[in-house]
Amino acid sequence: MTENHFDFLAIGGGSGGIAAGVRAAGHGARAAVVEHGRLGGTCVNVGCVPKKLMWYAASLGHTMGEYAGYGFDVSREGFSWPALKHARDAYVERLNGIYARRLETEGVVRYEGTARFVGVRTVAVGDTRLSADHVVIATGGLPSVPPVPGAELGITSDGFFELEERPGRVVVAGSGYVAVELAGVLRALGSEVTMVLRRDRVLRVFDEMLSTELMIALRDDGIEILTECELEMIERDERRNTLTVRISDGTSIEAVDSVLWAVGRKPNIAPLDPAATGVDTSPGGAVITDEFQCTSIDGVYAIGDVTGRAPLTPVAIAAGRRLADRLFGGQANRRLSYDCIPSVIFTHPPIGTVGATEAQARSDHGDAVKVYKTRFNSMYYAFSDHPRTTAMKLVTVGGEERVVGCHVIGEGADEMMQGFAVAVRMGARKCDLDDTVAIHPTSAEELVTMR
Repeated sequence: MTENHFDFLAIGGGSGGIAAGVRAAGHGARAAVVEHGRLGGTCVNVGCVPKKLMWYAASLGHTMGEYAGYGFDVSREGFSWPALKHARDAYVERLNGIYARRLETEGVVRYEGTARFVGVRTVAVGDTRLSADHVVIATGGLPSVPPVPGAELGITSDGFFELEERPGRVVVAGSGYVAVELAGVLRALGSEVTMVLRRDRVLRVFDEMLSTELMIALRDDGIEILTECELEMIERDERRNTLTVRISDGTSIEAVDSVLWAVGRKPNIAPLDPAATGVDTSPGGAVITDEFQCTSIDGVYAIGDVTGRAPLTPVAIAAGRRLADRLFGGQANRRLSYDCIPSVIFTHPPIGTVGATEAQARSDHGDAVKVYKTRFNSMYYAFSDHPRTTAMKLVTVGGEERVVGCHVIGEGADEMMQGFAVAVRMGARKCDLDDTVAIHPTSAEELVTMR
């Protein structure tokens, strides 16, 4: 068996593992990355990147509805799912190549295969044994599928990107960001969509205003939403070559072309056999880490979705780079703060959010919380028969009204949130926003003119 030793070894060639490996190499460390699949991980291959391309396509579908109001006589001559898939897959393949070339350019050794711990800071990849002074687990997550009869007849978000044709009728089980994003894409591109929710609303961990407004938008788009029920069984109708979905309220949905499971994700840790190295994991399988990404074993770290914390690509990248800076860059206290992380949900309209929800703020600060809200139609819809509402909320605390939460749903929310996230992270007060001159006419100006 071949044996190689490195200063730094990243198990997982997704965004976090690659970022950590490249940064370590940049500091002069001898670094390697192990990946069994396509480089870029979930984000590049079956997550952020292809999802955003599908979102753009869906947004163009929505835009066509506004052409007439602006004086354009444009007819929609159909939509080709295969053509979009071909272009999307080609784009992703180019990114895979870019990642491979970057590793080579930066001097990071790449191993293709599945890593398995065979000792402390030592893994086997096929017939090769790799060891390192510092090993980071960056294996990401996997979509969950519930143990219900016929569950295997459905697909996950991974399977969504394998669809060769647009499904005519889809049932989406789930209420989180993956569920609402893909449901919106499917509906905008012509599918009939039914969502099945265990609770009373979507996006329950986000501010309630966002959840309420999105429910309205989803239904306005023609998406059927079944609340407080569960998908209990999937059966194949061989005669019609479709699926029948049994719901816990006793009803059934027939002639379904595809069932999409979007009920959460789980850490992808099992193939590593973490017990072989003694790394502590949570009951849900997440690798437990401290504030410096350290696990229970000296010299072994974990970043990204496998830790169960803030499952976002930029979080994994930031954690990986900071880890490499600390280990090899002479920055002893360098670490990622998991407070005040901004995020965007690519729905129609999009959502941007940062900081505490109103409910969280009131739980922590009680009567010291003051909330500012506004709800309006963007000028973009001035000539529209079906305008989409924009809603905004600022959550402030204390006599100085420090802004601890900013939540927006509406056109442009995805782009405007980055700047406001900086302000919130820096401790901006409501008066600081008030003293900022508005950019007119925009939706974003409402955040600095709110009363």
